[in-house]
Amino acid sequence: MTRAGFAAIIGRPNVGKSTLINQVVGVKISITSPSPNTTRSAIRGILTEDDVQVIFVDTPGIHRPRTTLGGRLNETARAAADDVDVIMALVDAGASIGPGDRTVLTKLLEASRSSHGPKLCVVVNKIDRTSRESVAAQLMAAVEAVQEIADERGLGNVVDRVEYFPISAKTGVGTAELVEYVKAAMPESHYLFPEEEVSDVPEAIWVAELVREQLVRKTKQELPHSIHCRVTEFEWPHITVEVLVERESQKGMVIGKGGQLLKDVGIAARAQLPEGVYLELRVSVEPGWQKRDDMLDRFGY
Repeated sequence: MTRAGFAAIIGRPNVGKSTLINQVVGVKISITSPSPNTTRSAIRGILTEDDVQVIFVDTPGIHRPRTTLGGRLNETARAAADDVDVIMALVDAGASIGPGDRTVLTKLLEASRSSHGPKLCVVVNKIDRTSRESVAAQLMAAVEAVQEIADERGLGNVVDRVEYFPISAKTGVGTAELVEYVKAAMPESHYLFPEEEVSDVPEAIWVAELVREQLVRKTKQELPHSIHCRVTEFEWPHITVEVLVERESQKGMVIGKGGQLLKDVGIAARAQLPEGVYLELRVSVEPGWQKRDDMLDRFGY
């Protein structure tokens, strides 16, 4: 008998959702960076072991949107929590639970109004960055926030079904217990993906994401939000990635003095690809693409 199902990871930006999915699957599935909203789509990582298959769904950070893109990212995150078997809400062990976290916790509770709803857990992440006392205090704060939200929303019947896990997605501490909880919640089912698969991300999209990750890491302030990458040519071993920005001035920032920044990005991205790949990067300007529905539709957001 095999079991299989879905587990969604939700949270505000920069709480470690992508780091967690990479940790539990065991390979890099989702790109990461210190910049908010690095994840722009629901990325699936697949763990198959002990006759259980879990499809972990990484989601964009739920935030207060300032662009059309931001609104669509929120919709993607909320939709990813529908019709899953487990929902994990991540909060930062070293930061007070604010309005953004409460929005996430509200989504967590409302997703399981029915007794047949998904299993729920609150995951206090980044415990490696703070003291045991602070972690304990954050766990209590999370419990209190869940109770308050439940009282406000008439969801008192859901509270007792919420489990709490302190973890470090970066180091892996505590993640084994979390994974066992998730695996136990999977329903009887045939496997939904081949056993050897670890992600359903198409290769071309993965290459574009590797390039965007390096650009986000090497550029500053608001520029990362203005960057979109897409593969325009994939004739192995030659791959061309187009880097889109919103203004002409941003094009120069992405290229860098003497083309050095773009060269460094290519080297770093290529290092994560199979040997022998020829990666070409081109930079184009697409004015205001973040606020244009036609462009967002074309880019698949």
